[in-house]
Amino acid sequence: MTDVLSRRDLDFLLYEWLDVVALTSRKRFAEHSKDTFDAVLDLSADLAHKHFAPHNKTADAHEPTMRPDGTVEMIPEVKTALDAYAAAGLIAGSFDESVGGMQLPTTVARAAMAWFQAANASTSSYPFLTIANANLLAEYGTEQQIDDYVRPMLEGRWFGTMCLSEPQAGSSLADITTRAVPQEDGSYRVTGTKMWISGGDHELTENIVHLVLAKTPGGGPGVKGISLFIVPKYLPGADGAAGERNDVTLVGLNHKMGNRGTTNTLLAFGDGTHTPGGKSGAVGFLVGEEHRGLSYMFHMMNEARIGVGFLAIALGYVGYRKSLDYARVRTQGRPLGSKDPSAPPVPIIEHADVRRMLLAQKSYVEGALALGLYCSRLVDEQDTALDEAVAAEATLLLDVLTPIAKSWPSQWCLEANSLAIQVHGGYGYTRDYDVEQYYRDNRLNPIHEGTHGIQGLDLLAARSSCTTVPGCGYSDRRSPPPSRGLGLSVATPPVTPTPSTPSGTGSSTSPPPCGRPVTRRPRWRTRPSIWKRSGTRSSHGCGSNSSSPPRVRVATSTTESAWPPATSTPTSSPRSARNSICWPAETGPLST
Repeated sequence: MTDVLSRRDLDFLLYEWLDVVALTSRKRFAEHSKDTFDAVLDLSADLAHKHFAPHNKTADAHEPTMRPDGTVEMIPEVKTALDAYAAAGLIAGSFDESVGGMQLPTTVARAAMAWFQAANASTSSYPFLTIANANLLAEYGTEQQIDDYVRPMLEGRWFGTMCLSEPQAGSSLADITTRAVPQEDGSYRVTGTKMWISGGDHELTENIVHLVLAKTPGGGPGVKGISLFIVPKYLPGADGAAGERNDVTLVGLNHKMGNRGTTNTLLAFGDGTHTPGGKSGAVGFLVGEEHRGLSYMFHMMNEARIGVGFLAIALGYVGYRKSLDYARVRTQGRPLGSKDPSAPPVPIIEHADVRRMLLAQKSYVEGALALGLYCSRLVDEQDTALDEAVAAEATLLLDVLTPIAKSWPSQWCLEANSLAIQVHGGYGYTRDYDVEQYYRDNRLNPIHEGTHGIQGLDLLAARSSCTTVPGCGYSDRRSPPPSRGLGLSVATPPVTPTPSTPSGTGSSTSPPPCGRPVTRRPRWRTRPSIWKRSGTRSSHGCGSNSSSPPRVRVATSTTESAWPPATSTPTSSPRSARNSICWPAETGPLST
């Protein structure tokens, strides 16, 4: 069976490029080492291949159904896999030790989850949503809410969801109509309908914790009136176990193109089907303050956006690996120029067009994986950096990169899946091979958690806001952001005229007749410090001296070492060959 991910790729990115072991010098991760990180990755790979991958096609062929009594039926392998995942303690991997967590770096936890997302996108979605739900409550919930809801979720006894969208509202949360009315005992009664709720109902766990956006009395128009509520399927009893049934009802299941193993639901809150406390209305508990629900939910939404990017990466990655293996063993045709019709056919990987498609997939999925892990490393920086300036700039860069980390893999790793089908030819279009399912599963990712257009608007907002942040380094909207505080900064030395570059132009290119600025496309160097570049932006015909190509230098700090490193240290790993444009002879560009 093909490994769903390349452990060598992960090791290179985690240890040689992002240097996650350096995080163990910080108090939060002091109990960890490379050995514990490797153990988590080994465990994840083993569980993914043994419990998640085997039922991936079965869950796709036998999607969940709604029984006449309103409960959900699904294949038993899903629960078996999730029980094994919970028993391993992986749900609590990145959480505080005080709530039963391992305090793993986010970078390592994301890499571990990628194994499960590549092995079975549908089944992995249940713990993915639960972890994001618990993270939000751990940040904004009360101590009682953490005890009542976070701990059971981290133990795997309860799962969690996020309930934002409604049938009439879609992505426009300002138009939601779900209402929450305060009660004398401090709780709320929630009424309304929520649509597209993944994991919204099932029998996999004792309880389901819904995080619901609803409008409360006295709020302003649009999103200003939105608050956030915990609305469990079953109200917690005095002993902490699931107790009385809440007024949350499964109305129906959506029948999807892909990700069929994950229940996707239409839920009714407070329709009177159930009467907790003797009256209708779903009992909800306020998270934080009223009318700040959307700002709290963005904590979960931002985590989910990077997670959706990882799901797209994982599906693109496993499709690439499957098509690479197929191209090595499938024989067809003869080399171009061969004149002997009796010669045996060659593996299709020897054909130039097949290699082109494989190399395109490789560039999409490996580049996207690097982007996703880089953003995860930024999360660790903003949470644990000793220098407040470094943490602040990690947050700033993360704000800019989050919509990209969601949208770019969703587009180009889906294209990788399309190319994987093309490599298989006609066989790729059949259900006998896995690659058609990967494409269907991945087609969701450009849609949920915000479309490309929505991510573009968010990127524009983040880019614009940077112009007003003190110390951000932006002088105007045209200038590229300096990479400061995270180990890189931009210096502009004086121009030294050369015979080939006349003084005052900074470029050997003749100015255009219009006199407008000319931008040369930056040349990104193929090396671990991928943010280094060379290139110029010069203004022709304006009579001013142009700036020379940016020069990258290592930022110094008296409190901690700069990150990411500006230079790489040669190692014996074949993956270090990525420091140059050429691959070493022993690995080749299509090596695994």
